[in-house]
Amino acid sequence: MTTVPGPIDPPPRLLMGPGPISAYPSVLRAMSAPLVGQYDPFMTAAMAETQELYRGVWATRNDATLLVDGTSRAGIEAALVSLVRPGDRVLVPVFGRFGHLLAEIAERALADVHTIEVEWGQVFPVSAIEAAIERVRPSLLALVQGDTSTTMNQPLDEIGAVCAKHGVLFYSDATASLGGNDFEADAWGLDAATAGLQKCLGGPSGSAPITLSERAVEVIRSRGRVEAGIREEGDPAASDFVRSNYFDLGMILDYWGPRRLNHHTEATSMLYAARECARLVLQEGRDQVIARHRLAGAAMLSGVRGLGLEVFGDVAHKMSNVVAVEIPDAVPGDAARAALLDDFGIEIGTSFGPLHGRVWRIGTMGYNAREDAVLTTLAGLEAVLRRFGAPVAAGGGVEAASDVYRGARE
Repeated sequence: MTTVPGPIDPPPRLLMGPGPISAYPSVLRAMSAPLVGQYDPFMTAAMAETQELYRGVWATRNDATLLVDGTSRAGIEAALVSLVRPGDRVLVPVFGRFGHLLAEIAERALADVHTIEVEWGQVFPVSAIEAAIERVRPSLLALVQGDTSTTMNQPLDEIGAVCAKHGVLFYSDATASLGGNDFEADAWGLDAATAGLQKCLGGPSGSAPITLSERAVEVIRSRGRVEAGIREEGDPAASDFVRSNYFDLGMILDYWGPRRLNHHTEATSMLYAARECARLVLQEGRDQVIARHRLAGAAMLSGVRGLGLEVFGDVAHKMSNVVAVEIPDAVPGDAARAALLDDFGIEIGTSFGPLHGRVWRIGTMGYNAREDAVLTTLAGLEAVLRRFGAPVAAGGGVEAASDVYRGARE
């Protein structure tokens, strides 16, 4: 006889890694709200509300602002597969793992992918990106804003003008940065941007906010094809249609738009979560949320330095919501992370590729971008470091972080 397990009962965790993070309690409550049909007036109204809320989060007037059902990677893939025709040149500046991901997805979309790279821990000067655009002549620039693998935050504010000058579509993956760092979709000239809930927006993974400029929508519409079975006379039938059905943004736009053309069944509970994430940002104030992340990040940065830990990368271009610290030589990185989780219920992250086993990544995002979470993490980390023989100043991390918070209150 099969043994039936009990109800799901996760252990209490303080998620202070690079994501996912601990969700806002009201987001979890929203996800438990009753389901309704996908064309129920309440549902379509909630979809419209969510679109308007995310226009505020993205700082855009784009009508085409909506959700892609799936993790943040679903949003990335939807953007790239819908905007890039086979054979199109795509330029991807790579400064960490997730730049490589953009190149990978564009390559799978049969693009002619070109990359430029800088050393992990650095970002690109605008001049280097413009020189690459002039050399490659791409149809699209795909650029990560905040890459959690290195914790670097690529400045975007001048790149939109460069892309417009050269007739290049500008897409950014803001999965790890939106809500915790400045992002101005319209003012910076973005044609497309995608994100996820599980970082600074303070929700679970599983929904990908996206915003598209009119120019991006024109490209997507030029590749339109409505699937057989729901196709009507006069519907588009482009020969170079988007090669993914699920990630065809043209059909997704029709699903979210006035036509409400059936494409998939909206992930209702995730819609509720995404709506609540955006509502919380705008209720607190978008600038205030970004400032809260900046303060928490500054406190954590000061705290890890107060413990005597070295910080990886160009701190002048560090994301506000995550810091990478060099693991002390005598400390086994994975064993120390496991001890922090087992004994204190606190999760921090390792990294990828050349940084795996070299750094820990500690996040201060969303609901956890707050003083008690920062101080609790630093206290637990100090105890674990002492256990493994690292020389740390007693109370140094907590005191340094507390100083930052005290200074902000004065």
